[in-house]
Amino acid sequence: MRIMTEFVKLVYGDKEYQLPVIEGTEGEKAIDISKLRAQSGLITLDTGYGNTGSCTSVITFMDGEKGILRYRGIPVEQLAEKSTFKETAYLLIHGKLPTQKELTEFSVLLNDNSLVHEDMRAFYENYPRSSHPMGILSSMVNALRSFYPELQNLEEEINMTVTRLLSKVRTLAAMSYKISRGHKVVYPRPDLAYSANFLNMMFDSPVRPYEIDPVVVKALSVFWILHADHEQNCSTSAVRMVGSARVTLYAAISAGIAALWGPLHGGANQAVIDMLTNIAENKNMKQTIERAKDKKDPFRLMGFGHRVYKTFDPRMKIMKKMCDSLLEKLNISDPLLDVAKELEEIALKDDYFIDHNLYPNVDFYAGIVLRAIGIPTNMFTVMFAIGRLPGWIAQWKESQDDPNWKLCRPRQIYTGPTETDYVPIEQR
Repeated sequence: MRIMTEFVKLVYGDKEYQLPVIEGTEGEKAIDISKLRAQSGLITLDTGYGNTGSCTSVITFMDGEKGILRYRGIPVEQLAEKSTFKETAYLLIHGKLPTQKELTEFSVLLNDNSLVHEDMRAFYENYPRSSHPMGILSSMVNALRSFYPELQNLEEEINMTVTRLLSKVRTLAAMSYKISRGHKVVYPRPDLAYSANFLNMMFDSPVRPYEIDPVVVKALSVFWILHADHEQNCSTSAVRMVGSARVTLYAAISAGIAALWGPLHGGANQAVIDMLTNIAENKNMKQTIERAKDKKDPFRLMGFGHRVYKTFDPRMKIMKKMCDSLLEKLNISDPLLDVAKELEEIALKDDYFIDHNLYPNVDFYAGIVLRAIGIPTNMFTVMFAIGRLPGWIAQWKESQDDPNWKLCRPRQIYTGPTETDYVPIEQR
C-alpha cells in the first residue's frame, strides 16, 4: 500500500477538506476518511459496507469486474489444479507455500492434534436431535477453549490454537455426523492425509469399510480450496470485528461460523439443492424463472449472482469442471444436475439475467459435488466452514499483528424520535 500525493477535495459549507488517496498493489484506490470526523464532524453512511474498506490486507485479492481471485498472489485456478487443501491452508496462514520439510512438520502437528477430548462427546449426545450442525459447531468451537487452556508463550499458543482448530474442527464435524446417525465414532488415522482422513471418519463403518477414491478426495480438496478465503465477506468481517475486542481465536472463529450459517452466505449451497429439488419434483422451471424476474416477488434464484463478482465467479468454472468429472467417475446420474444445467442455460440466454449480471456462482455446482460425495444436505454449510477456516485464521492473525489495530466500532445516523419526556404509567 502507498499513500499517494493525490487528494480528494470535500467541500462542506464554507470549508474545504483534503482527503488522501491510498493505492493497493493491484491498483485499487481508496479515499482515506479516518480523520474526516475529527476534522469536519461528518461521518460517511454506507449501508451494507458495499463501498467501505475496513482494513488493508495482504491475504486475498479479488477483482469482481474481471473475475479474479488470488490467495497471496497465486491464482485460485493454479491452487485448485496443483495444490492440496493442507498446502493452501499453510499458504494463507503463513504467507508462503511450504517447503517439503515445513509441510511434513505441519502434517505431523495436524495429526498429533486431530483427536478431541472424549468429554466433548457428551455435548453432542445431549443436543436435541433436531439441532442444526452449524449451531452445534459454533458452540463446540467456543467450548474448545475450556478443554485446552492457554500456554504461557504467546507465539506457541497461537500456533497450537491454529493447529488445534484446523485439525479438530474436521474431527468435530465428522463426529457430529456419526453421533446424529447413532453410529460408532470413527477416529482419525495417522496414515491418511487431511481430506482423505475426513472422508474416512465420515463414512467408514464396521460393516462396510470405506474405500478411499482419489477422485473423491481431489473433489473435496478442490471444494475446500475454492472456499478457503474470499476477502472481507460477512463471516470474515465478523471474525475480524469480534477479534478486534481481543477475544480468543476460538471465540472469533465461533462468530464466523455463526455468520456463515446464514442462507445468503454459507447456507446458499444448501439452498441451491433445495431449489433444484423443488424444480425437479414440481416440474416448475418456467414458473421459477418468472418468479426470479418478478421484482414484487421476494423469491431469489439461489446460486446466481454475487455481491462482488459482476461478470462471473472464477470458482464456478472450476467447480463445474470438478462436478462433471466426479459424476462421470462415480457413474452417477443425478437428476438435479440435469435441472441445474437447464437452469444455467436458460439464465445465460435471458436478457434479464444478463442485464442484472446474474451469472452462476460457486454455490450453484458446489452442492451437487457434496451431494455426489455423500455429504448430507444439512452439513453442506459445515463443509464450507471447514474450507473457510484457514482464511478466517489468516485474517484474524493479520488483524492481531496490525500496528494500526483499533477496536471495531462503526458509527450510525440516528433517525429516531428527538428528546421525549418520560410519561408515568398511570398517564399512558
